[in-house]
Amino acid sequence: MECNGGAEKKKTYMSTITLEMKSSRESPAQGCGVTSTENGTALKGKKKTQRDTRKAVTPKRKDTSGTGPAVEFVDPVENVQVHVGETAQLFCSFNCSGPTASCWIHNRKKVVLDGDRTRIESSTRGSVLTISEVLPVDVGSYTIFVQTRRGLAEHTIVLSICDRPEPPASCPFVSQLTPSSLVLSWSGPNYDGGSQITDYVVEMQNFGPAESGDWSVLTSECKDTTYRVCSGLHAQGEYCFRVRACNAVGVSEPSEESDCIKMITAGGLQEEALPQVDVVIDTTHKVKDVYNIHEKLGVGKFGQVFRLTHKETGRVCAGKFYRAFGSKDKAAAREEIKLMKGLHHPKLVQCLGAFDTRSEIVLIMEYIAGGELFERIVDDNFEHTEPNSMKYMRQILEGILYLHHKCIVHLDLKPENIVCINATGTCIKIIDFGLARKLEPGKPLMVMHGTPEFVAPEVICYEPVTLATDMWSIGVICYILLSGESPFQGNTDAETLALVTAATWEFDPEFDDITDEAKDFICKLLKKEKSTRMSCEQALAHLWMASSAGRVTKSLNKDKMRHFLARQRWRRTGKAVLALQRMTNLSNRSDGSDSPTSTLNDTALEKEAEDAVVALEQQLRSEPNFPQTLHDLTEPCGATVYMACIVQGYPDPEVVWLFNDKPLEETERVQIEYKDDGLRTLTLTQVQPRDSGIYEIRASNHLGQALCSARLTVAN
Repeated sequence: MECNGGAEKKKTYMSTITLEMKSSRESPAQGCGVTSTENGTALKGKKKTQRDTRKAVTPKRKDTSGTGPAVEFVDPVENVQVHVGETAQLFCSFNCSGPTASCWIHNRKKVVLDGDRTRIESSTRGSVLTISEVLPVDVGSYTIFVQTRRGLAEHTIVLSICDRPEPPASCPFVSQLTPSSLVLSWSGPNYDGGSQITDYVVEMQNFGPAESGDWSVLTSECKDTTYRVCSGLHAQGEYCFRVRACNAVGVSEPSEESDCIKMITAGGLQEEALPQVDVVIDTTHKVKDVYNIHEKLGVGKFGQVFRLTHKETGRVCAGKFYRAFGSKDKAAAREEIKLMKGLHHPKLVQCLGAFDTRSEIVLIMEYIAGGELFERIVDDNFEHTEPNSMKYMRQILEGILYLHHKCIVHLDLKPENIVCINATGTCIKIIDFGLARKLEPGKPLMVMHGTPEFVAPEVICYEPVTLATDMWSIGVICYILLSGESPFQGNTDAETLALVTAATWEFDPEFDDITDEAKDFICKLLKKEKSTRMSCEQALAHLWMASSAGRVTKSLNKDKMRHFLARQRWRRTGKAVLALQRMTNLSNRSDGSDSPTSTLNDTALEKEAEDAVVALEQQLRSEPNFPQTLHDLTEPCGATVYMACIVQGYPDPEVVWLFNDKPLEETERVQIEYKDDGLRTLTLTQVQPRDSGIYEIRASNHLGQALCSARLTVAN
């Protein structure tokens, strides 16, 4: 990205000080200049001639002010909140010495000095960023970087906006349809108005013969993005649904309306309608005390899954028996149980209970009998088309959207973790949350596990994962679903990981009959840079989700899908999850104190913002200079002469004092001090006629050199 500040005029900030030589009895504390003191009675009896002990000149830095911070922020504000359309002022005051340069960064982009709605006023004491007619796009973090000659400092202010939320991003989708009930699922709003979503209002429109067709409120206190409608529905009725989002400010406009649902078409249960249960962890009994244990359903890295039947009710369940021998394994098992206890969505497998005893830890889940989705697709009696594939992807997105709203990343999305509810329907669920993790603000999460074909590049490179990490895996699943080919499959795991890291892929010939909308959907997910991938909300709102709904396309070839499944079955023998090793070591970075970016502390800046911050140091650069020159002076023999000046320039100039064109050396009578605030002093005691001559101070840095001088005459 180009740096907006690259063309800004170079600025030089300088203070002025007079360098001169003053005579008579003026105290050095009265100003910057030269002071002489006549020899009085206190000097009587002292020898006029002293033996000089000469030594090399070394700068003396007695001023300890340089040990503090480069910039001290005064009463820093951390949060500013305004309403949409108002003017926001972000003020940052600071204390520092010398010239300063500053810039504001918003969400990793430089704020324009004088933009359409932004104005920045800066001085050596602070900076004010004014944003007029605030819009939702203005929310986020605003960081001011202040550069001084002693270093770089930063402070962040978070701007939030109070407004009612945008409508939910998608219309309600219907699942678990029975003759008398159904479940609605939808996507939350893309923008919450700057305040947390507290509730959803679910509305229904009845198209029955005696109905007016007006919208009625089913509930105004729905806390999640799913809602079960189990009353008020008639077997012969036709209904539409829509949803509104609520926050502390108000209620949004309604979402798009759902398709018209005819209850008579339900026919029967497509999904078993499981009620939401309060999960109880039994720490007293063993599984076999409550359940009969039957055949093994699967084996994974973390344990085995068996079919169970409850001894009293006969209810069929699935039990995941963890391999929890050590404390670390037990902690991981309990973490998965804790996570699953809070998941209640029709597209996610539901936790029903758990057993946690000294000898075993078992998770009880609903039993899903339909088998893996890809296994269903290759069945000869199953029609495999692009519109059907789109419906499966929609269901996957609905389930993952629920997770992402809870800041949970699945981290193991792959075909075998997508299963069908039963042997005849087309409803699916997502299973296996053994690798799922909850993301916490300010705590980067890095993992080294996953399945090579489906992990995102950031996992292999051991970089922080985000919600976008799941979106990469969804893109891979969609690619395979439509073609039967894996976009990153290599001959070895190492080759596969290399292809993923490079994000190298292309559409196979199998995509010749696939719509452009579907290809665009995949392209917007399989992006190496995670910040550019579609989110769940954006994926559900993608044109493919609507364009393929009513389109009739030919059946897709299943042969490659069968080959893919055969290869997967072979690869899963003996290992369900592959631990990933980093393919490259992180390069060592130089963090020297002389680097203008060394104090950024790994702030994730885009190139535009990084260039803007680096440019601050350039703005301070100036060649050495003296605002005023020295004045000649005549002093009596035996006086004390004090010379002082402040040298300007950045980087700090190297300073040398000269006497009659030769470097001046320190002696007992000649004292030189250099201080951090730029003050340079020369003190001559008991001056003699031999001290008469030209005194010069020469300052230089890589930008140039400056010289000023004065003549001192010592009278007999």
